[in-house]
Amino acid sequence: MIYFCSDLDNTLIYSYRRDIGKEKVLVETKEGKELSYMSKVSHKLLQEVSAAKELVPLTTRSLEQYSRINFGSHVKIKYAMVANGGILLEHNKINEEWLRETKEIVCYAEEEMEKGIQILKKDENVCFDVRKVDELCVFTKSSNVEETMKRLKEGLDTDTTYISSNGVKVYIFPKTLDKGSSLKRFRKYVGEENYFIAAGDSCFDEPMLLAADIAFCPESLAVSEKESIIKLEENRFSEKMLQRVLNL
Repeated sequence: MIYFCSDLDNTLIYSYRRDIGKEKVLVETKEGKELSYMSKVSHKLLQEVSAAKELVPLTTRSLEQYSRINFGSHVKIKYAMVANGGILLEHNKINEEWLRETKEIVCYAEEEMEKGIQILKKDENVCFDVRKVDELCVFTKSSNVEETMKRLKEGLDTDTTYISSNGVKVYIFPKTLDKGSSLKRFRKYVGEENYFIAAGDSCFDEPMLLAADIAFCPESLAVSEKESIIKLEENRFSEKMLQRVLNL
């Protein structure tokens, strides 16, 4: 079996703020507001990919955020991993054994995560709620990400926690809860003999890209040099990437 583990935002789907042309398909709404789209070409290719391979979304999104995504009935998804893979969904239901194992894996970081929450609550640059997402990571937004990141790195044990940002978003994850570790767990879960493709666009995705048999990312992403990681042009990345995946 070929498994295609893919990031979502800016890999398969794009915010309504991003111009991806007029020919697009709505895939995410919240309280009636249109949030994310795919190009029609990408959406059609995703349907074909999900029919030929096992499509597995692997996202930093929370369970609630992931639940807003609707690719339509023609995109088949048996497995999905949210919160960097801390939660495994099977047929859209939480795998409780996987979650129990995740909590055992990350429990050592609980004290540092709580310390991070307190640092963020005292940071005048923070301009959003400080949230403990799915009890697995800390999330907020900052008007001065560089300064907020500096304070976190000075105040936390970076051997225990992984601190990162994406635009104005700031995250604190247990060091052992990254997409690469989750992909390796999933490989054991479904069988090491299977073949794994990955795709992603950000620093959160690099461990996943490195853990796959072959992976795709935009040229702009600075990742470790590895023959199995193929960089594609930024323009219409999702369409080019999905066509390559379909052809494998």
